[in-house]
Amino acid sequence: MPDVLLATYALLPDGEAGGDLLTKALVDRGVVAEWVRWDDRSVDWAAAELVAVRSTWDYHRRLPAFLDWARAVERETPVLNGAEVFAWNADKTYLGELAGARPDLPVVPTLPLDDETLVEGLTEAFVRWGTVVVKPRTGAGGVGLVVADRLEDPRLDCLAPAPWVVQPLADEIRVHGETSVYVLDGRAASQVDKALGPVAADEVRVHEQYGGSSRVVVLDPERARIAEAAVAAARDLRGADLAYARVDLLPYDGAWAVSELELIEPGLYLDVEPANADRFADLVAARLR
Repeated sequence: MPDVLLATYALLPDGEAGGDLLTKALVDRGVVAEWVRWDDRSVDWAAAELVAVRSTWDYHRRLPAFLDWARAVERETPVLNGAEVFAWNADKTYLGELAGARPDLPVVPTLPLDDETLVEGLTEAFVRWGTVVVKPRTGAGGVGLVVADRLEDPRLDCLAPAPWVVQPLADEIRVHGETSVYVLDGRAASQVDKALGPVAADEVRVHEQYGGSSRVVVLDPERARIAEAAVAAARDLRGADLAYARVDLLPYDGAWAVSELELIEPGLYLDVEPANADRFADLVAARLR
């Protein structure tokens, strides 16, 4: 039986792109690891020493089942970051909690919306920010994101099912892109910068499937500081040991601000930054000592 089980989902049975680099890095540290589907009923989770949730990229579509699975597994085997952190992090209103807990932490303003508050909330958001982004409260990969600038905006016809969050459009993303900082054991470890592709004017998503691109860069001290502060704030709010995180930052109001704090299954971009495999393997091996 492997020492560590790396949880993935049905469409990626061998894990995220570059997943073989992670299993090799673990073997190099004397740790046997295997990629397994989180919903595979034949897996004996209790036989492993540790479970690391990695590319479970259907969790947002199956959240109750995913959280039930994580809670059941951690009753028998440690799960990095843990089920209750997953439950908190799956609802993007956590961004408001972060901002409230650390007023000095730059966070993209985020307000909740549902079917009952949609008109009132959007009206307030348009007055306050002008053009806004509406996205599902539980979502991933930019799926369901809508940009709008008025109640009559036809783009709002494409809203995903409620509930949502609404945020100001960080228009500077068109020039400066987005940054992802990986924070392992509380310390910023690496940085990947993302840029928009040559796509439609409305597109603000930097993901590759929307034409965006990613490249590894040297850690920027300021962005590293903000990312570490965001993880520390979440750790204090939840009283949890946060082994890993990916902090996404957008240029907003003249500074870099937290747009997402990924504590469930952030991709390591191993195909862009292979060294993240060694960094994550070091973290896992340390947890097994």
